[in-house]
Amino acid sequence: MTVAATRSPQIFPVLDAVQIETAKRFASGPPRDFVPGEIVFNIGDRNVPAWLVLNGTIEVTRRDPEGRDVAITTHGAGQISGEISQLAGQEIIACGRAGPAGCEAVPFDAAHLRALMIGSADIGEIVMRAFILRRVSLIESGAGSVLLGTSSAPDLVRLEGFLRRNGYPYTTIDASAEEGRAMIERLGVRSEELPLMICPNGTVLRRPTDEQAAACLGITPELDPDKIYDVAVVGAGPAGLAAAVYAGSEGLSVLVLDEQAFGGQAGASARIENYLGFPTGISGMALAGRAFNQALKFGVEIAIPVTVERLDCGGTRGVGDPLRIKLTTGATVKARAVVIASGAHYHRPPIDNLSAFEGAGVSYWASPVEAKLCEGEEVALVGGGNSAGQAVVFLAPKVRRLHLVVRRDGLDETMSRYLIDRIKALPNVELHTNTEIIGLKGDPSTGLSTAIFRDKLTGEEHACALRHLFLFCGADPNASWLDGCVTLDKRGFVVTGESCGKCGDRQALPLETSQPGVFAIGDVRAGSTKRVAAAVGEGAAVVAQIHSVLSANQP
Repeated sequence: MTVAATRSPQIFPVLDAVQIETAKRFASGPPRDFVPGEIVFNIGDRNVPAWLVLNGTIEVTRRDPEGRDVAITTHGAGQISGEISQLAGQEIIACGRAGPAGCEAVPFDAAHLRALMIGSADIGEIVMRAFILRRVSLIESGAGSVLLGTSSAPDLVRLEGFLRRNGYPYTTIDASAEEGRAMIERLGVRSEELPLMICPNGTVLRRPTDEQAAACLGITPELDPDKIYDVAVVGAGPAGLAAAVYAGSEGLSVLVLDEQAFGGQAGASARIENYLGFPTGISGMALAGRAFNQALKFGVEIAIPVTVERLDCGGTRGVGDPLRIKLTTGATVKARAVVIASGAHYHRPPIDNLSAFEGAGVSYWASPVEAKLCEGEEVALVGGGNSAGQAVVFLAPKVRRLHLVVRRDGLDETMSRYLIDRIKALPNVELHTNTEIIGLKGDPSTGLSTAIFRDKLTGEEHACALRHLFLFCGADPNASWLDGCVTLDKRGFVVTGESCGKCGDRQALPLETSQPGVFAIGDVRAGSTKRVAAAVGEGAAVVAQIHSVLSANQP
């Protein structure tokens, strides 16, 4: 059953007369009259207000893969339009027209919508829940963009992963199916131009990068080069999002930057069962999605995908002068404090041709996109930590056989007991201890075919026929953009607190680096506990230290 079928009253709630009067006090403008058929908002519009209907109706539609209008709902008196796009300032993926009798509605831009959510707890809960469920419903219905390509093609898998991890709705059409062939013929594209991406506004992209896809969809916000933020957070994993939520809720202006998606490495966890408050477990993506929406509620700006080139720490910075973050686009972000939450990435084993098979059989993520590709096949997964264990539990029911490869002599030192016990109960999982993968065979154009296993104790090698290899091993810090700016340990993790000694002319605060006003939290920080709960705790704790530095740096 879909969300639309089971939770319609929560997706499209109706405010009562008292709630309507309360909400109107937070409106960004006076009521406006729309004549029958007049467009209230349109697909591709940016910074669109949500509209609370007072009289009449708003008919909301989306476009299907053929470009035809499909009805979503009709908002009547007491109902409010919009979804998460309204809070994020992104381009919207639906069209609203005044109904046959016209419409009278009152607008709420993003700032006033947030004020409503915070100023009226009961209405805020109703509206926030509705916005989240509407986005879920759009994802389930395949609204948004259309992807057209060969199901296992690396570029298509990459685009699917990018959209899914950022919670953006899309539909995939197989280029080899009848519908796909008809669309290719109609659009007049060649096979080498696949995959295609058709944006909600009708723009067609050929083999787009993630950045080009984001620009077409209006996901990435337009950054003001003159604005000075109180806090700039680099990294949208659990630590970065926690810092953003707490800083935003305390009235600080916050910008979060990430080059891929929100959720970080934790987003790869199919189910986290030892996170406090979720006795039945929660997926890493669901947890990150809630934090993302919570950050938007408190006015945090989130820019994805945006790649940071470096932190500019050269020269002398006077009291009150902002820190500067250089982006690969050439733009500069200015902030009074910077939080390094760029996390870590899984270690890439020293296999000569590994990069040739990344996206063509080798994955660092185990989402439903990857699970669908390897359904019923033999796969291998390298890693002995909790993320690896969660991926095994997620993938095993979908594949024929799963080879779990670990360099150690067991899982007890690195994995939670509940995951070890669950893996032991899986009949199609074979554990290879004291083993490493030293080679890959196949054709990068068609995919992986074989992995070479080696026993570390005996040196014996054997070939394992498989088309999918998942790597969840080790952790290397994402700190290259900090080179020469803050103190790093010998493994490249960021040193903080007493370990880095002086911070300017004073002792560094516990989560502060050797650079005044620059903090580090989560997996990128040397000595941190590599757990989601620990990352969230550091994200909350760093805000108090930021307040201390900001107050001391008042000119």
